[in-house]
Amino acid sequence: MELHSTHCSLFLRLFLMLAFTACLANGEIHHHQFVIQPTAVNRLCQTQQVMTVNGQFPGPTLQVHNGDTLVIKVTNAGKYDISLHWHGVRQMRNPWADGPEYVTQCPIKPGGTYTYRFTIENQEGTLWWHAHSKWLRATVYGALIIYPKPGSSYPFLKPTREFPLLLGEWWNRDPMQVLRQAMITGAAPNISDAYTINAQPGDLYACSNKDTTIFPVEAGETILLRIINAALNQQLFFAIANHQMTVVEADAVYTKPFTTNVVMIGPGQTTNVLVTANQPPSRYYMAATAYASAPGVAFDNTTTTAILEYKAAACKSKNGSPIRPILPQLPAWNDTNTANAFTAQFRGLSKGKVPLEIHENLFFTINLGQINCSRPSFRCQGPNNTRFTASMNNVSFVFPKGTSILQALYQNTPGVFTTDFPPVPPLQFDYTGNVSRGLWTPLRGTKLYKLKFGSHVQIVLQNTNIFTVEDHPMHLHGYHFFVVGTGKGNFDPTRDPANFNLVDPPVRNTIGTTPGGWVAIRFVADNPGVWLMHCHLDVHIGWGLAMAFLVENGVGKLNSIEAPPPQLPQC
Repeated sequence: MELHSTHCSLFLRLFLMLAFTACLANGEIHHHQFVIQPTAVNRLCQTQQVMTVNGQFPGPTLQVHNGDTLVIKVTNAGKYDISLHWHGVRQMRNPWADGPEYVTQCPIKPGGTYTYRFTIENQEGTLWWHAHSKWLRATVYGALIIYPKPGSSYPFLKPTREFPLLLGEWWNRDPMQVLRQAMITGAAPNISDAYTINAQPGDLYACSNKDTTIFPVEAGETILLRIINAALNQQLFFAIANHQMTVVEADAVYTKPFTTNVVMIGPGQTTNVLVTANQPPSRYYMAATAYASAPGVAFDNTTTTAILEYKAAACKSKNGSPIRPILPQLPAWNDTNTANAFTAQFRGLSKGKVPLEIHENLFFTINLGQINCSRPSFRCQGPNNTRFTASMNNVSFVFPKGTSILQALYQNTPGVFTTDFPPVPPLQFDYTGNVSRGLWTPLRGTKLYKLKFGSHVQIVLQNTNIFTVEDHPMHLHGYHFFVVGTGKGNFDPTRDPANFNLVDPPVRNTIGTTPGGWVAIRFVADNPGVWLMHCHLDVHIGWGLAMAFLVENGVGKLNSIEAPPPQLPQC
């Protein structure tokens, strides 16, 4: 039977109305406006201009439910190019919204505007958002909290109240200038002047008595702390005086609960902990300090604090001065055993099955390194007149400038990237032993590794002793992955897989590489697009410690990359 034009119009309108209603039934649409702007911020007795979102530091906390859609209009009122990354959001079939500059988009120019649109699909827990443009992440970041769908609940007793707790780093100068100096000289960047909790250094720093975040609690209640490490370059130990923490979720994936006195958290990672206020009513320090796993490398050896304050407790002594909180015991800065023991306790609750049959068996070395200079110069201020560099499988990643990798892929623009990233190191050697200086200098290139849609992937991330061993927090965009194994020394493909946890491995989007060891991860390549994998120590990604996967389209529209959004930023 033929449909006349009037009937077609009515039919189309009815179809669109039903589709829109179905969309709303699956989740709400949240509209936000982000203005990236310079703001005067006072810390450690000085005021300086830093980049913020809507004048807030940290930036706004986004609160949504699983299934909701976010529409975020970003206006760049600052002086630097910028893009935003929604860290840990899977962005199914929508790499355009992922955000790393020159990978999935060109950055937003000063005076420009761009709107990010994406839907939360089958995720809940604590994630975060941050700038993905050089070192703007130092002050441009905020929490992204995903609650269960209405009618659903946590897999643990609901806490009385919840707090986001964002750990960060602070420099007494523009972080972009700190980066610029390091990139010009080739030396390591200046270390930070303080760590922060919710952007406040805490009262252990000189001239910072008023800059301490307070978390109020009632005696006997249980609270949920959503801990986010937004620091640029530092893993951190975190503890609460006289209180234990029960870990229940990490990187927006629930875990089997376990109790701990200390949390070790790397940049990019999130960890949710339950804390019961079961101590005598008083004031207790919550503190974070460095876990610095690289021997001989300078780091910020200070401690940031906040205060867990019982509402029934007297806040001041008889003479009117504040009651001094109790300080927790924190591990030594080089306590790798405590860091490894904490990480080893994670077990997954995920309903997803670990892929057993592997189609792509990849082995990636994680390397620092140095570039030799022909003669001493201002641009060669690394050790022995060198420049620092970093690489994976001896390839130091180069970010394109004229367009983004994803735009080049979609538009078939030649010469922007190649797909010959090596699946194994070009040369095998004793990775954690005494590495020959001839292996310290990598090649440079914009190399991707191509994955077929639906393929089962295993990656062994092998730490190396090139320059120094270090715990590198490796983040994979667009995916969560199963952490099936870890160990010390060089990975043994014959012996080590027998000890893999294929029953209840933790699921993460950012995982540390054991100093002087390795970690093995698995995932199913079910999200087409271009997805960056990199070290979340921002000094290292600037040196080239990154690569990217090109995951091909599957069969049909629902397994293929969506069309690019309108008004995509141009380079």
